[in-house]
Amino acid sequence: MLRIKILHIFSLMLISGFAAMVSAADDTADASRASFSQMTQVLRSPRCMNCHTFTEFPRQADDRHRHHQMVMRGQDNMGSATLKCFACHQTKNTADGQVPGAPNWHLAPLSMGWEGLSDRALCKVILDKNKNGNKDVPALVQHMTADPLVQWAWSPGKRSLPPLAQNEFHDAVRAWADQGAACPK
Repeated sequence: MLRIKILHIFSLMLISGFAAMVSAADDTADASRASFSQMTQVLRSPRCMNCHTFTEFPRQADDRHRHHQMVMRGQDNMGSATLKCFACHQTKNTADGQVPGAPNWHLAPLSMGWEGLSDRALCKVILDKNKNGNKDVPALVQHMTADPLVQWAWSPGKRSLPPLAQNEFHDAVRAWADQGAACPK
């Protein structure tokens, strides 16, 4: 009888411990999803969406109109053979702020187009190594917090800034990753 009581108590302790672990995991995933929700404010802004497009051309400005110079994507996402992105886009903005610039100016690959995606679908695309240039989560964090082309969004010349400050975006990206890179439900 004592053995059964001990076994019963031990079973309850195991179940309680498991429930606490599941609850903690759920809390961590919820925190990760909340961080991703913060990130989407920037990811859906024109500073990101103009180049993360499903079209064969880049977009411009806050209204996301087609690039005025009729630039095309090209096979390497850097413009057509006769009009490469770097023909106009240098490593920094022009002095008058009219032509944006950052190192390695180019469109995101078509596989990384985000237009019209739900938050869940956007998260899944970002995490999909077959679509994101074979980046794991640490490489995604590096891309979003250190890549000069991405960081240009916070020094866009005469263009609007993303809705989150740069450090807030970086904090959200790191928190999302540190808490398991969970996607919205």
